Amino acid sequence: MIQQINATTPIDEARAVLAADFDLKYSKAIETETSPIFEKLKDRIPDIEWPFYAPLIFQINRLKREKNAVILAHNYQTPQIYYGVADVVGDSLQLAVEATRVDADIIVQCGVHFMAETSKLLNPQKTVLIPDSRAGCSLASSITAEDVLAMRAQYPGVPVVTYVNSSAAVKAVTDVCCTSSNALRIVEAVEGDTVMMIPDQYLARNTAKKTKKKIITWAGACEVHETFTAADIAELRAAYPGAKIIAHPECPPEVIDAVDFAGSTSGMIDWVKSEKPAKVVMVTECSMSDNVAAETEGVAFLRGCNICPHMKRINLENILWSLHTGTEEVTIAPELMEPARAAVERMIEMSAPKG
Repeated sequence: MIQQINATTPIDEARAVLAADFDLKYSKAIETETSPIFEKLKDRIPDIEWPFYAPLIFQINRLKREKNAVILAHNYQTPQIYYGVADVVGDSLQLAVEATRVDADIIVQCGVHFMAETSKLLNPQKTVLIPDSRAGCSLASSITAEDVLAMRAQYPGVPVVTYVNSSAAVKAVTDVCCTSSNALRIVEAVEGDTVMMIPDQYLARNTAKKTKKKIITWAGACEVHETFTAADIAELRAAYPGAKIIAHPECPPEVIDAVDFAGSTSGMIDWVKSEKPAKVVMVTECSMSDNVAAETEGVAFLRGCNICPHMKRINLENILWSLHTGTEEVTIAPELMEPARAAVERMIEMSAPKG
């Protein structure tokens, strides 16, 4: 018997373990209970697959009620998680803000590890679980607290704005965090005409084009977005005549210059819903396109995306296992809690609508 269900556990083995405590057979009762979810996802998930997902969704939703748990899910999670079991969905900023408002005893973070750490920073008295602690982030792992301290020594007095896609240890030695949706606002709000904006070099370079401040950055990048090129955009335009192409600011500047709109995860979603283009290509993570398509009528979503292997470590099996067993709990060293939380809280305060 395996001791932990995670993304590498074979599905049949994971279900065999779960079946010891949960009925995973597809019944009429489960079909009825989950039919509103399937109705939303029927164009995203084949009919033949739904009996496989539905019992897991049913058991997760039942168990989270019993345990007074709330599930937070990032936009890059698969539709069956995003629409099937999540209570709160959104981008990094939205999840950070909503994490301060939950009154559940347990928070299950369906995202990558730095997101679970952020939930713990903002809810130190609550139990925060991540279904697979190996769900990391190439961007977060690109920089350490020691790297930040070395930059501070090289540029004394220059404020440090750190992308929320970073570890708690890095947040603890920064002045304020930011996300892609509020990066420009944060940079403009901090004092001085020079800012260190770390660790995403492309977000920093794209932000620098919108401000008069000098921005010093770090050579970090998101593996989902850094591989897109201007040539890719040209190929997409040739393949999909008339389609609007939108991208995330973690992409290289030459990509941003070539698309019709660039914005944060939430910004891209808002743009599609307001502009309602006949055809759109979302140059970002693939599941985000699926999730937006499921709630946007009259727009054809065309493929031009990459898959985040870290986000895909989270699945229904390990969510149920995490809720059932209380694994894997997120902990943060006591000495990091206050300074790291302060950086996140400053971001939330500085991002709040004025007035």
